Amino acid sequence: MNKILKEKIREAISSVLPITGIVLVLSMTVAPMPLGTLLLFLAGAVLLVVGMGFFSLGADISMMPLGEAMGTQVGSMRRWQTVAVLSFLLGAVVTVAEPDLQVLAKQVPAIPDSVLIFTVAAGVGLFLALAMLRTRFHWPLARLLLVLYPAVFLLALLAPRDFIAVAFDAGGVTTGPVTVPFIMALGVGMAAVFGRGGAKEDSFGLVALCSVGPIFMVLLLGIVYHPAGAAANTFVPQEMFNTQDVARQFVRQAPLFFKEVALALAPVVVAFAVFQLYCRCMPRRKLVQAGVGVLYTLVGLVLFLTGVNVGFMPAGQYLGSALASSAAPWLLLPVGFVVGWFIVTAEPAVHVLTVQVEEVSGGAISRRAMLRGLSVGVSLSVTLAMVRVLTGLSIFWFLVPGYLLALGLSFFVPPIFTGIAFDSGGVASGPMTATFLLPFAMGASESLGGNLLTDAFGVVAMVAMTPLVTIQLLGFAFSRKAQAEKRRAAAAEDEIIEYDCGYGCEEGEA
Repeated sequence: MNKILKEKIREAISSVLPITGIVLVLSMTVAPMPLGTLLLFLAGAVLLVVGMGFFSLGADISMMPLGEAMGTQVGSMRRWQTVAVLSFLLGAVVTVAEPDLQVLAKQVPAIPDSVLIFTVAAGVGLFLALAMLRTRFHWPLARLLLVLYPAVFLLALLAPRDFIAVAFDAGGVTTGPVTVPFIMALGVGMAAVFGRGGAKEDSFGLVALCSVGPIFMVLLLGIVYHPAGAAANTFVPQEMFNTQDVARQFVRQAPLFFKEVALALAPVVVAFAVFQLYCRCMPRRKLVQAGVGVLYTLVGLVLFLTGVNVGFMPAGQYLGSALASSAAPWLLLPVGFVVGWFIVTAEPAVHVLTVQVEEVSGGAISRRAMLRGLSVGVSLSVTLAMVRVLTGLSIFWFLVPGYLLALGLSFFVPPIFTGIAFDSGGVASGPMTATFLLPFAMGASESLGGNLLTDAFGVVAMVAMTPLVTIQLLGFAFSRKAQAEKRRAAAAEDEIIEYDCGYGCEEGEA
């Protein structure tokens, strides 16, 4: 176990080191940073590395097996109505205390936190039920998405302008580090029960549909609730005079995140305990291992969320503000591109997705290819988000063409890549986006005198959109390569047959 943990921490170091280096270079050149904020960031980076290591190990040995076992049991139930109700309850209770959602809710005070959180939870529950039924009845994912996303944009036309970006951001932050491993494993278990030629395709798509639900529900909330006078909270930096002040910030906040993570994990543990008592679906040895994994997950997420919220959030907002108020605000574009390229690899749920993709595809779709595709997508999305901050263009000018392209590509790529791509969009927009990129955009927008809710919010939605295109393009290239290899193999086989036939004929004549 210690050897595996060390390997996970080494992977975390390679993921977090680039973004740490970028911030350090910026703080020493174009955006000089107060020493206290820099120390918070560096301490946060250390917690990030250790937290990611523990979380990755815990997800591998607890969240994934628990979710897969429960998916198998839910899938084996005869009545589809029972499957829908259980899926709704699981989706809703797991989402209520999702840490990413808590971060977003605190930054949008126009609506009470509890109202926004329960609205999003209802959306996840409803669409998780739809996703499970899709797997049960083998409904094509692409067709569902072709119906749901046009409906989303039609609904957005009726919602208050200041609330549209928040609604799309809600779809991204909902699929965070707690929900993603569990929901993805749930899909694998469900697909295993209804094994068919397309079982691999059915393993993906749950996260994609669960990302649509919150957008629907929050848009409806905006129409009904009429959040007039909406505003956004911004981070107010505190003065720190020594390292003890820095340490005190982390010590003060850690118990709060412990409570949030414990509340987020509790529904999963309780739900599995009920299933275990009912069906005895996991032997005692694996059960003990899963219990240890839950503790690893708890420790990892507490360290990770403390690091990103206390260390990365103030650094992100300060850098965005400093670059926007400098003599060259256009630097937001290249900085956004570089930050987006590296920051996605620091998302804990991304590593869960890439591992599962590699396992389900039997190694045909490598982790490296997935990470490269996600890096390209997120770097483009952050750059486009900075264009919005600089110009004030409506988010519709970016989301509508992006989703049209993504939905159009679904007709030309293997179905498994459509599921993976739309899952990737939800996974890429995790806590690093909510606590670094969103404050980065908010700091820049505030310095430029923009509207935070229309110009800064939406960066999460942008991050969730572009992987839909880049991963499907990866799938298109993959399928073309596979077809070319088949043609070469067939041609080589024909040559061998012709050679054997000719050789045999010569001997016959002799």
